[in-house]
Amino acid sequence: MDSHPPILWEPPSTSSGQMFTPLDIQMFTLAASLFALSLVVYFLLHAGKPYAIFFYSCFLKPFSGNTAEKNGGQQDALESFYKGQAGIYDATRGKLLRGREEMLALAAAQLKHRLKEKGEKKAVWVDIGGGTGYNIETLNKYLSVQGFFSKVYLVDLSPSLCDVARERFTKLGWKNVEVVCMDARVFKLEEKADWISMSYSLSMIPDFYSVIDSLSRLLSPEGIISVADFYVQSSTNFTGRTYTGGVLSRHVNWFSRQFWRVWFEFDRVNLDEGRRDYLEYKFGTVLSVNERNRILGGIPYYIWIGCQKLHTVTDVLALVDAAATESPYLSPIHHMSKVQANAQPSGTMLKLRSKGFEAAVLNLATNLPLPSAFYQNHHWRIYYDELLQKHTQFNNSYIYAFTWEDPRVDQRILKINSDDVVLAITSAGDNILHYLIEGSPKRIHAVDLNPTQNHLLELKLAAFSTLPYEDMWKIFGLGRHSNFEELLVNKLSPHLSSHAFQYWFDRRQVFTSRLGGGLYETGQSRLAIIAAKWLFRVFGVSKHVERMCAARTLNEQREIWRSKVRPVILSQWVSWAIIDRERFLWKALGVPVNQRDMIIHDHHQAHTRDADSGRRAMWEYVINTLDPVVENSLLGEDNYFYNLCLLGHYTETSRPSYLCPKSHAKLSRPGALDNVRIHTDEINHVLARLQPGTLSIAVIMDSMDWFDTDGLEARKQINSLNAAMKIGGRVLIRSAGREPWYMRVFEEEGFKTLRVGDRAPGSCIDRVNMYASAWVCTKVEERERGGGSRRRDSSGSEVEVLEI
Repeated sequence: MDSHPPILWEPPSTSSGQMFTPLDIQMFTLAASLFALSLVVYFLLHAGKPYAIFFYSCFLKPFSGNTAEKNGGQQDALESFYKGQAGIYDATRGKLLRGREEMLALAAAQLKHRLKEKGEKKAVWVDIGGGTGYNIETLNKYLSVQGFFSKVYLVDLSPSLCDVARERFTKLGWKNVEVVCMDARVFKLEEKADWISMSYSLSMIPDFYSVIDSLSRLLSPEGIISVADFYVQSSTNFTGRTYTGGVLSRHVNWFSRQFWRVWFEFDRVNLDEGRRDYLEYKFGTVLSVNERNRILGGIPYYIWIGCQKLHTVTDVLALVDAAATESPYLSPIHHMSKVQANAQPSGTMLKLRSKGFEAAVLNLATNLPLPSAFYQNHHWRIYYDELLQKHTQFNNSYIYAFTWEDPRVDQRILKINSDDVVLAITSAGDNILHYLIEGSPKRIHAVDLNPTQNHLLELKLAAFSTLPYEDMWKIFGLGRHSNFEELLVNKLSPHLSSHAFQYWFDRRQVFTSRLGGGLYETGQSRLAIIAAKWLFRVFGVSKHVERMCAARTLNEQREIWRSKVRPVILSQWVSWAIIDRERFLWKALGVPVNQRDMIIHDHHQAHTRDADSGRRAMWEYVINTLDPVVENSLLGEDNYFYNLCLLGHYTETSRPSYLCPKSHAKLSRPGALDNVRIHTDEINHVLARLQPGTLSIAVIMDSMDWFDTDGLEARKQINSLNAAMKIGGRVLIRSAGREPWYMRVFEEEGFKTLRVGDRAPGSCIDRVNMYASAWVCTKVEERERGGGSRRRDSSGSEVEVLEI
């Protein structure tokens, strides 16, 4: 049996670790009494006899069992509590024990995915603290109990609850379910269990260490364990852990921690954090969800799916295909041999390690589970530390719900093919999918510093992995799906990382709410869409906007634009109220200060500078963006970018390529997405951990515009691009400036630059037309990290010029 850490899992009575004072106890007892009184009134007025029995058993009935006066055992204590309410147990726990059905559904989805992949025989399930058998009967909604399991064991220490369970299964006629009235610490099987579940039982087990230890021995190497239970915990006690699977909403404030601990102690339910901590210590985390029971005052509860933890570096390498990637995250050993072969003549060895690899080695050295990324069914998502300030600065919100850059011209310029290794900024993931569909690169690294942008891409990858086209279209085409929560839990969850699942589980109403605007009225970019819709309604042109988006010819579209829509959206009032506002530029359009300054600089080059020239520069930039788009591209058939902004959803005639049925057929094939890696990090950090000289294409959008003009950070990134790219590799860049200052730095760092798009007034360089120029920078010379030339090669790929 493993030794138990003496401090980490010892539950403090308060956040400071001090014991409750008599005054604390009096205060919380008073608060608990008032809360109990309000529940009495509610139950008696609305719920009738079952809840009256429940309230009496929980709060009024004298407790007999394991006390100082009567040295009974845990079984006596349970019987004292449950015997009088066994018959009404199921009828009274629906509102209190939230998350049970979600836990069952999540576990069922994991089982179906894992056992289907392995083609194994029927599974064995052990439900610890299964009580009346409610969980087992309920699971039948998600998974056939008789068809999927060879044997199901319900283990509980309360004879009264076990009697109810036996009666239940006798009525159902389920011969493969066995009710065992036994202490979970001594329950053993000759065969290993494929699934162990605990539904609100861990918090009622006094000796939880030995029970969890016994469960780790009972679970098969490929099995899963699932738990739903109450908890309280302060962020000070889990900060710094890399293996929890996400800490979104995990922190419980001081008052709630104290109140719920005291409240549940009336019923001998223990909310000390050591139970959940030790569970996460003994097993690897697959999914972790932190929720609140809002109906009953915000009781904190969690849903957790785990598996056997890996113990050695060999286990880590066996988990992934070490030969299938250029990323050291999945190839720490093979990667080093390649780096050594490509090392400098001096023999200096470049020791590159991914952050995931380093975190895994550190955890293994301290006998902790690996980060949850290592226990996922797919290895799209690379490990990252969600608590770093560079990630938390986004306030758990993405900027873009859809991608603004036009991927069709990207593909035409770059001609991505199956030999390419591509790095591209994630944004909303739309262009990543386009490159997969049109170019089928050997590897594509999606990079974004904002975790939630990557959550959005991950949701799309999961949808391709499991959903039919009809559901895919509703979620991402229309931005709404009335059954999204059911799909998320039952279908998508096995294909999502723990962080991404928690994020979308908390935001499931985005797709289901009738009051909201759907997916495309979320994120910071929603401000532009909402502002446009408000303008159209106020000025009474909403119908004209719909007509313009449905126009079949450019002439019809131009006429509506010029006479009805343009006078509203390009009015001087809009310029003053919206476009001139720096906060709106950043929040709604994603225009940072440095990029705005580039626009103003270009304007000053062509016009006389005065006090009002900055405002005019931004306004003319908007006019030069929108007018040519409407004049030259048919929104309803070929410009899904602006069609979406105007309507709030895609249409079957105007949609990105990933939402076409043929694309769904291609990307939903087994293994079609195995070449995707999602990095939540700065571009520099990702480049530094790729094998040198392997990257052939980098699409970094307008990110270079964001750097300060002193050039220091820009030069670091350009130098990193040079080191990661092979000779002839190309970088595609869009810029708000016609002559970006950093092109000179590219040339100094071993690249040949070529402007492939130049937006003259009245013209389009692509269907978005948001940028003043586009550039391809081709690597022609090797550079040492930090500067210095190694080899020149004047060869470069031929490129076309961007145009709509």
